[in-house]
Amino acid sequence: MIVDPDEYVEPSDNEKDDIAIIDPDEPRPTPADDYEAIEELVLPPLDQQPPIIETVHHTWEIKNWQGLQKREHGPIFHAGGYPWRILMFPYGNNSDNVSFYLEHGFEDGPPDDFVCCLQFGLVLWNPNDPTLYTYHTAHHRFTKEEGDWGFTRFVETRKLHAHVWPGSSPPRPLVESGEANMTAYVKIVEDETGVLWHNFNNYDSKKETGFVGLKNQGATCYLNSLIQSLYFTNAFRKAVYQIPTQDEDTTTNSAYTLQRLFYQLQSSSAAVSTNELTKSFGWDTKQIFEQQDVQELSRKLMEVMEKRMKGTEAENVLPKLFCGKVRTYISCINVDYESRRVEDFWDVQLNVSGNKDIEASFRDYIQVETMDGDNQYFAGENYKLQDAKKGVIFESFPEVLHLQLKRFEYDIERDSMMKVNDRYEFPDTFDAAPYLSDDADRSESWIYKLHGVLVHSGDLNAGHYYAFIKPEKDGWFYKYDDDKVTKATMREVLEDNYGGEMPLLNGQVYDASQKPIIRHNSAYMLVYIREARLDEVLLPVTNADTPAHLQRKLEEEAAFKEARRKEREEQHLYLTVRVITQETYAAHGGHDLTVFDRSHDEDPAAAKSYKLLKKCTIRELIKVIGKDTGTDPRRLRVWFMVNRQNKTTRPDTPVLDYDQTIEEAHLKLAGSKTQELRLWAETAEEVDSNGDAVWPAHPLVKEGSSPSRSDEIVIFLKWFNVDTQSLVGCGHIYISSQSKVEELAPFILKRMNWPEDTRLKLYEEIKPDMIEPMKAKQSLKAAELQDGDIVCFQRATEGSGGSDGSDTTTMVSNGLNPRQQPLKSSDIIDDARLYYDFLRHRRLITFHCHPTRGSKEFNIDNCESFTLVLSAKHTYDQVAAKVGEKLNVEPTHIRFWTIALNTGNPKTAIRRTSNHTLVNMVSSSYASFAGTTIRSDALFFEVLDISLAELDTKKPMKVSWISEGVTKEEPLDILVPKTGTVDDIVSSVIKKARLEDEEKGRPIRVYETHSNKIHRELSRGHLIKDLTDYISIILERIPEEELAQPNGSQYIHAFHFHGDPTKAHSIPFKFLIFQDEIFSDTKKRLEKRTGIKGKNLEKIKFAIVKRSSYTKPIYLNDDDTLWDMLGDDDDQLGLDHIDKVRNTRTGMGDLFLK
Repeated sequence: MIVDPDEYVEPSDNEKDDIAIIDPDEPRPTPADDYEAIEELVLPPLDQQPPIIETVHHTWEIKNWQGLQKREHGPIFHAGGYPWRILMFPYGNNSDNVSFYLEHGFEDGPPDDFVCCLQFGLVLWNPNDPTLYTYHTAHHRFTKEEGDWGFTRFVETRKLHAHVWPGSSPPRPLVESGEANMTAYVKIVEDETGVLWHNFNNYDSKKETGFVGLKNQGATCYLNSLIQSLYFTNAFRKAVYQIPTQDEDTTTNSAYTLQRLFYQLQSSSAAVSTNELTKSFGWDTKQIFEQQDVQELSRKLMEVMEKRMKGTEAENVLPKLFCGKVRTYISCINVDYESRRVEDFWDVQLNVSGNKDIEASFRDYIQVETMDGDNQYFAGENYKLQDAKKGVIFESFPEVLHLQLKRFEYDIERDSMMKVNDRYEFPDTFDAAPYLSDDADRSESWIYKLHGVLVHSGDLNAGHYYAFIKPEKDGWFYKYDDDKVTKATMREVLEDNYGGEMPLLNGQVYDASQKPIIRHNSAYMLVYIREARLDEVLLPVTNADTPAHLQRKLEEEAAFKEARRKEREEQHLYLTVRVITQETYAAHGGHDLTVFDRSHDEDPAAAKSYKLLKKCTIRELIKVIGKDTGTDPRRLRVWFMVNRQNKTTRPDTPVLDYDQTIEEAHLKLAGSKTQELRLWAETAEEVDSNGDAVWPAHPLVKEGSSPSRSDEIVIFLKWFNVDTQSLVGCGHIYISSQSKVEELAPFILKRMNWPEDTRLKLYEEIKPDMIEPMKAKQSLKAAELQDGDIVCFQRATEGSGGSDGSDTTTMVSNGLNPRQQPLKSSDIIDDARLYYDFLRHRRLITFHCHPTRGSKEFNIDNCESFTLVLSAKHTYDQVAAKVGEKLNVEPTHIRFWTIALNTGNPKTAIRRTSNHTLVNMVSSSYASFAGTTIRSDALFFEVLDISLAELDTKKPMKVSWISEGVTKEEPLDILVPKTGTVDDIVSSVIKKARLEDEEKGRPIRVYETHSNKIHRELSRGHLIKDLTDYISIILERIPEEELAQPNGSQYIHAFHFHGDPTKAHSIPFKFLIFQDEIFSDTKKRLEKRTGIKGKNLEKIKFAIVKRSSYTKPIYLNDDDTLWDMLGDDDDQLGLDHIDKVRNTRTGMGDLFLK
């Protein structure tokens, strides 16, 4: 109900500015009953300039103010075909002010689709003296949800009834004798776009426009605007669909992901994500959160798609759509000689600065330059130097013309890129014919129609991108602002994106004292379509054009998502039941009876899972289990599984009430903290004459409830097979708790079909780290065995190797991705307790070859990843021995690296120590040292040229080799002896970078830098141990001019900075200066010394920088002599220029697409 400050205009915060003040010496103010004049005052022109439907005014004569209720309504009046009235709070709406609002006048509430946009002003005035009044004005989009709008603080109550209203003559109050008039001025305006003054709460782009937007991943609005532009270039979309991707339908294929994105834009009802597309580009988080150059992105995307289209029916579509031809020529004026070169172009870059509109930019583009005087053109041996005209002219324009407006230019004063916010106009229609060569094909019109305007709002360092696109030939333009799509007026498309000064209302102009408000939003790319080709470019794209495999896959994914959504919604109705069966236990080769953290589909030993309605009964559940396992349900009963204090899960009691629901059973299960019901399904071995199961008695089984035998306990059997190095579940038995441990043997021998004289070793599996030998003469009750306990057995004669007498056997890692690998006899475990210990510490580790490091003799290109079954207690050397055996390399030369979880890249080299175990190598403790989260199931390895022992005597160093002056830096990782000297650094760099030695090449200089300034030059005998890690080491060939340093010369340290000498960058260097050499000649030598040439050198400002006053560089002129201006040995030469390679140095490399 309170008006938004942005949506109304008050003359001032000072109440006096809202009041008509009368001065005897001045003309009397316009009276409030001059309705036409007051309407012009309170309803000023709107910024949006919407068409006006109707303007009305209505006056409510308020009587007996003191007798009014707390809330009053004025009489209903009509405007725009709707009823309206004034809502009044004469004593304030929770404030000390009188409140007035305009609201709709529907007695029974407005219709659901009620929408009316209007501007209104409310004027409160004295009917006895209409020159006394106050007013407020606003505009609003009235809807069913927001049916009133106005002013809570219209006027202070104390002022309203004061005896003297300011400006009155003779003195009188605004409300006099309890009477006042309230006039409402209402201007109904047309909502052309459907979003005028919209708050966008619950806005549905698809419903309102038929189109959907793209989600912004972080800073991908520039990508979104380009993708929408290409999507609505229908011929391009159709060509993308024609790329064969049925055999490469992976999200690493950018053509396939673009197809998916386009189809989702066609079919989705909500904004679409570009995550798949950017991942297929090979972008990571860094690229996603950096704004890239749209022109470069457009060109590279075209290159990738054109490459994908080769050999398909769409092979020539992109050049036909987007490629034109431009001729560069030099034509002699006095002789018949012309040099010309014709090139393809995919877009045209137009200068904004100095040009009024695109017509002026095109004229500037094809402007002819006369080459005469000292700039004559050499026309070959026949004509020699000649006056000539040089220029470019277009031979043809493409069907879809992309114009890149140069909104970002280098500012030489600021020595940085700046945004050009100048006003620059572009039309809805323009004729490109004047910019074509005389011999161009003019059989058809070269008139172009505006199709898209890509806009940047903000400045160089921060901003937002969006687009205005016209999807249909004769349709509207729409604004595509990330995930929101709205209809747009031509004023929004054109005028609002010209840039320049913000226009004042009523055609006013800025006076000399006013600083113009500059628009920060302006077009930076325009898309025009040749009028004669509109039907071909904007041809309809239907589902029939979409690849069938793409539609099918996306429909399947959509159905899967819908099923998951429905599943989440109905999740509260279902309960998951995990069931251990005879088959799952037989397949289980680990601790306990099963695993609950994997699905039965991926691991046959995992418990079976059933998702059932909570109201399903136990009886119905048993039928489901019976049908799934092929077992007569009458032979099945289920037991509750409970979590014991030792963190094992075992059967506890059979379920007796078959008519209870699974939800009730789950709630009754004491100690169950899981979100699922866990059961063991027992299959009866005996049945009676009716086919009903005969179950052993249980303390909780009531007499007569079912046929039963004596009171016994159920024990699970597990066999440790030494030959196969595995545990095997061997079912369960019932035995009296009074029986002795040795009485288990006959049951086991019968179950295993072994000879009666087979000797056994028996162990109780209490928990994974407690496997206790059992005493033969002890009773089961004395051994504290109960229902659900596990007895592990092995043959006492096992352990001497395989049955064929060989010294090797096979180990199966049951329960964890079963795989086989040959074992040495020394690796064979012949005691169940040791095998359980191995299982507890078992780790499946996948080893990957380090992508960039390793011995030259070891071929990393042909190195495949492999997985080994290891123990967490293995030492570094034991792990290396296993890997070395696999790779057939010396284990002493293998170094391991942790793997960063978020990137999959090598993180930290693992140190080899005697007490370092595998669990340390892949655990979180090492992750903390690494400074990031690492994978616990994988490692990188590298095969070194030297042993790890020898590596311990080396010091790893990062140095930089400088060539091509100081413009090319090659970072190098080298190993040098810890006891070595700088000479060892030079030798290592020559070997690593494959350089000529110092005899064949020039001598090498080694120096330290700190904060991009030279710290000191290092002698060859300088000890490695005396070098610090925070200093950078630079190596370069000594320039030829320095090899024989002439008399009258000396060295000076030079460094680069930008603006402020404390902001140093790039590689510093030593430079030889000569006595009496003027600086214009010095600069020529600096060009050769630095490798910075041409215009790049011209942009550099050279200065003398004194250590004592770094903030005050002394800039040099060409006629200065550097030698004479140097004060002392600490003076340095500064090169003041922008850091051209800062992006590379900070990781902001060139834009790339895979």
